[in-house]
Amino acid sequence: MTAPNPIPFKAEGPQPLLRPIPAGAPYPVVALGPLQGAVQAVQGMALAPVAIPAQSALAVASLAVQGFANVETLGGPRALSLYCLTIAASGERKSACFGPLLDAVRDHEREAASAQRADMQSWQNAHALWKGDYDRILTEAKKGKGEKRTTAEVDLAALGSEPAAPPSIDRIVTEPTFEGLTRLYATGQPSLGIFSDEGGQFLGGHAMNSDNRQKTLTALNDLWQGNPIRRTRAGDGAYTLYGRRLAVHLMAQPGVAHAFLSDPLAADSGFLARFLICEPPSAIGTRLHRHMTPDNGALGGFSNRLREILDTPMPMDADTRELQPRILPLGGAARSLLIEFHDTIETLQAPGGDLAHITGTASKAAEQAARIAGVLTLWQDLHAGEVSLQDMAHAITLAQFYLAEAARLAEAATVSVEIERADKLRKWLQESWAEADIAQAEVVQSGPYALRNTKTARAALTILESHGWIVRLDPGAVVRGTARKDAWRIVRGACHVV
Repeated sequence: MTAPNPIPFKAEGPQPLLRPIPAGAPYPVVALGPLQGAVQAVQGMALAPVAIPAQSALAVASLAVQGFANVETLGGPRALSLYCLTIAASGERKSACFGPLLDAVRDHEREAASAQRADMQSWQNAHALWKGDYDRILTEAKKGKGEKRTTAEVDLAALGSEPAAPPSIDRIVTEPTFEGLTRLYATGQPSLGIFSDEGGQFLGGHAMNSDNRQKTLTALNDLWQGNPIRRTRAGDGAYTLYGRRLAVHLMAQPGVAHAFLSDPLAADSGFLARFLICEPPSAIGTRLHRHMTPDNGALGGFSNRLREILDTPMPMDADTRELQPRILPLGGAARSLLIEFHDTIETLQAPGGDLAHITGTASKAAEQAARIAGVLTLWQDLHAGEVSLQDMAHAITLAQFYLAEAARLAEAATVSVEIERADKLRKWLQESWAEADIAQAEVVQSGPYALRNTKTARAALTILESHGWIVRLDPGAVVRGTARKDAWRIVRGACHVV
């Protein structure tokens, strides 16, 4: 093999492709107030990062109370809907945290379905009778003209509208399309939740593909705002659904979540800015069974409170099921604290400020705090007269945490797919490839699966070369007995992080 070219990079060594993202602050679980005990109970049993059950409990509480009130914010009344995204790798026990906090919702749905069977039978009987009378009237009208048609019109008016089927009892969906979600709102409950411990299936599914992404993002943005759902489709006609609410909690693995965070449409539409996002440090390797703690009753108390709220009828129009939530005002001290928080965040968004790179998220921080405060307030008392200073202080602590997470993760969102592939190749060369050099053809043949075509392999190798992880050999260099047009010497060892 011919001698390699001199190494054309600085003495400090190759440069990192991915800058290390600093660890985030611990989740402020104390600020969850009435939800804290249940969160700590689930964490003690699962030994997962506490942020996972914390996000779950907050989203479930939002689902429970969002139909009862809109909270006062500095910009006017807003829905109590919260959208949460938790980023955690496979094996972080997401399901073990999700399940116990959702058990009461599942039990409520199951019992409601059982009770609905009698209503469904009554509706089927009533509908059959109505359909028989309707068909008879039309048949008689077709037999004659004039007077008979006039009589048929009178009879149809007396018969009345087609009996409506009992509404669906489902409160939770996992992977809805826009059309499916709209139909469920039209025929079911006005307060729903999209909850999934495999959130990548939703973020990468049919609802978010290139054909449907725009309308899905628009619909979910409208629901977060509490706006009506408008649907127009050939064959179905056009209709508008008012007074619907949606809570969301998606748990997704880092690869899927980071791709979502870097999606320009999700960012530009304001969809990302509506999420409370966190990526807690992994607990894998520390979850010793002897450290597990049993529930001391806090989880049972959470489930009992959740059932109590779910069993309370939501304020709605009986015919349209349009929610008619009251306004939950802010107490004077709570409002003053929120104004102080808002103004502090606003100054940090100025050019050169600490939050200048996430103004979309930062501009919603005060509203998010008010929403969280409203959820904590109603969780304790559905009839509460106002948001207290303590609940607002807790909510602001949580909003500050989520804002810090958004700022921390913003760098990860800028990483391109090409950089991620190049870093995957770098790790493979350093850890799995025993030779001192590598040819492009060998990457295509034996490298990481995502790089087994010439175009992607060359792109990744070019990035590694520009960062000093490989050094190009002269064309025709003999590598493992074959003259190679494209081959590189591998630079091994740690890089210098700048």
